[in-house]
Amino acid sequence: MTWTILVLVLGIALYLFGGKMLKQSGGKSQDSRMDLVKNSVKVLAIVLIAGSTCRLWTPYYLTSVNPMILQEMVQGMQTQKSAEGNREVRKYLHKNADKMVADAPVLGNVNAKKTIFLFTDYSCPYCRRVHGELKRVMKDDPNVRVVVKNFVVHGPLSDAPARAVIAAKLQGDDKAAALDAALMDAEYYSQSDLKDQSKIDEKITKTVMKLAKKVGLDVDQLQKDMNGPVVARELGQVRDLAQRFQIGGTPFLIVNDNVFPGAVPYDQIMNALNK
Repeated sequence: MTWTILVLVLGIALYLFGGKMLKQSGGKSQDSRMDLVKNSVKVLAIVLIAGSTCRLWTPYYLTSVNPMILQEMVQGMQTQKSAEGNREVRKYLHKNADKMVADAPVLGNVNAKKTIFLFTDYSCPYCRRVHGELKRVMKDDPNVRVVVKNFVVHGPLSDAPARAVIAAKLQGDDKAAALDAALMDAEYYSQSDLKDQSKIDEKITKTVMKLAKKVGLDVDQLQKDMNGPVVARELGQVRDLAQRFQIGGTPFLIVNDNVFPGAVPYDQIMNALNK
């Protein structure tokens, strides 16, 4: 901004006084050259004034006079980015869908033809909202399955629940679904638990094990599997996919090859499924 104002002042000064600073000398040829120089200085001054004025006026126009243009630009950029993301996701899914399902917990009809990939975090309140919407979707359309990709975003608040649900799949998709529902419906940590960060992982793991036992899982086997190769492989794949698809947070859904970041409502999910 400062440099723009300085350029504007310089342009005005050149326009007003540039010609006077050049001394006129005798001779027609020299006079004609001097007139050319004066005109060139005046043109340069006009260019500087016009350029700096535009640069000063444009931000004011966009923010104060017509801010809708900025909103339209942002929406256009988001639409373009979404289209690019959809192409990348579609390309990857066509080759790697089975790999994405292999170690992941699956909710609903395991053999359903319609698949929703859900990148989620059990400590995320928006994920809980989407969980309720997806329950409605699976209830109304029995030919839908939800593949849960546990994206550990919030460290120890997310890690033990994610590991437990992935490990629960080894005892059956129904067991993983039961634990997933229990974690989404329960407050598995409190604000008082957060006061001592050194023990938060231990407290959350203890609560997760209680919920796992309540839904009928073999807790001893579950604890072993939580640190096993299957869980490590699945968590590693989720991190790689998050980077590939540029997933910055949860929830993040892939429905019919279309990307939906954020808490997507029931109607939007159903429309995407039935396209």
